[in-house]
Amino acid sequence: MNQAFIVTKEHRRFAEFANAVRKEKTIGICHGAAGVGKTNSARRYANWDALEPYITEWGPRGDHDAKFYALANRSRTVFYTPEVLCRPKDLMHDIDYWQIKVGICADQHIHANEPPPRKMGDMTRHVELLIIDEAERLTPTALEMLRDRHDRTHLAMILIGMPGIDERFRHYPQLYSRLGFSHHYRALGREELLFVLDRHWTRLGRTLDPDDFTDAQAIAAIERITRGNFRLLERLFPQINRVLKINQLDTITDDVIEAAASILVIGN
Repeated sequence: MNQAFIVTKEHRRFAEFANAVRKEKTIGICHGAAGVGKTNSARRYANWDALEPYITEWGPRGDHDAKFYALANRSRTVFYTPEVLCRPKDLMHDIDYWQIKVGICADQHIHANEPPPRKMGDMTRHVELLIIDEAERLTPTALEMLRDRHDRTHLAMILIGMPGIDERFRHYPQLYSRLGFSHHYRALGREELLFVLDRHWTRLGRTLDPDDFTDAQAIAAIERITRGNFRLLERLFPQINRVLKINQLDTITDDVIEAAASILVIGN
């Protein structure tokens, strides 16, 4: 994700939800339509855009490591997306791997001036929250193994999925009885949309004025096309920039937006 992260009200609501799940050491469900920003918020909360490539490389340590250790200690969170048809045994093995690695990084921050080694079990306890995206992919066996992990270690968990995932979990009483929080991640409202659009206008070197007739038309067109869907907004603006450059235009009009949208595949 190359663009700067835009902190929206929905992201702050997600962070409050994640903090509550983590504090209470329970299991939470986050559900919402595709593209509203669930995954972005979860990765941001876990500092995963920085930690994942750092842990994946896992080369010789250097002076730059301290900032990653601090990030791991701040989030104490593992973000994981299971593969399609992922076997439960592989799922738990992968989670163990990431939990150990994040735990080691957090431990390095906590005990920066103390000599190693310390027990591996001391590393994993530093991780307080596991976030699993695309939770619809989990089989009943995988869900039972996660429930057992939660019972044995008190590891807090968030399962992220599409609308209706909470109803699916009703069929697993052992898991459902342990659910502490449910969070509905919503699309951007009018004020939120204006906030995000202002940032996008700025990135394109322009100033958004909702009281200006041309800008108001552009806003209305984007609102109609995206319906507050964050992912569609992120896909739309590179095309808007492309249309402006190709046609050597300076103003973002509703015609520019319609031309940009015509390039994209936008579902209902």
